[in-house]
Amino acid sequence: MLRPLLLSLAFLAACESPADTYEIPAEESVHPGINAPFQSPDLDVEAFVERFEGESREVYQAREQIVSALDLEPGQVVADVGAGTGLFLAALSRAVGPEGKVYAIDIAPRFVEYMAQRAEQEGLTNVETRICSERSVELPRESIDVALICDVYHHFEFPHSSMGSIRFALRPGGEVVIVDFKRVPGESSEWILNHVRAGEEQVISEMESFGFDLVERDLVPGLKETWAARFRKR
Repeated sequence: MLRPLLLSLAFLAACESPADTYEIPAEESVHPGINAPFQSPDLDVEAFVERFEGESREVYQAREQIVSALDLEPGQVVADVGAGTGLFLAALSRAVGPEGKVYAIDIAPRFVEYMAQRAEQEGLTNVETRICSERSVELPRESIDVALICDVYHHFEFPHSSMGSIRFALRPGGEVVIVDFKRVPGESSEWILNHVRAGEEQVISEMESFGFDLVERDLVPGLKETWAARFRKR
């Protein structure tokens, strides 16, 4: 038990660093190569638009409810972490209004390029697209009020580092909403069991060790394939 405790203390110490730049803690990958396909210059974005924004995808059907559950206010700054093709951009942009800001962040350069074009075409002037790294969302200290992580947490190859960078970027009392696949051995599909690293209980445990408090579960009623929970920066 000593080693996990020491790692958690080191992690929190890095998050509390007075430096303006996030100091990435040492961490081994929990799923090497999981994001490699998204970093290809030949990524077929249109194929992922159909996949991410198809009627059969639960979070697409529940997109307005998910954004509503963020409880955003005009003028706030929200980060869509792992924003993909920009499913939530329009709704997030409306929620924070012209005085607010939306950071659309992804590890895939082709997705970021696509979202920038999408924001321009749709007149979403408060949206800023950014490329993140495998270990950091690359945002300044205390620059955001809320972070949305939808169907993305299981893609964090370095969850300690990635969540540490989000905690670093959140203002005091800032919140994180996680939506991810339900992973239940004996019930979930083989694809889920092989692809999704952690179920809801494990994610909650990890988030608490990363310096967040669980605020609310079952955040979006009616979800069957996914779960949603709200966390607050401690």
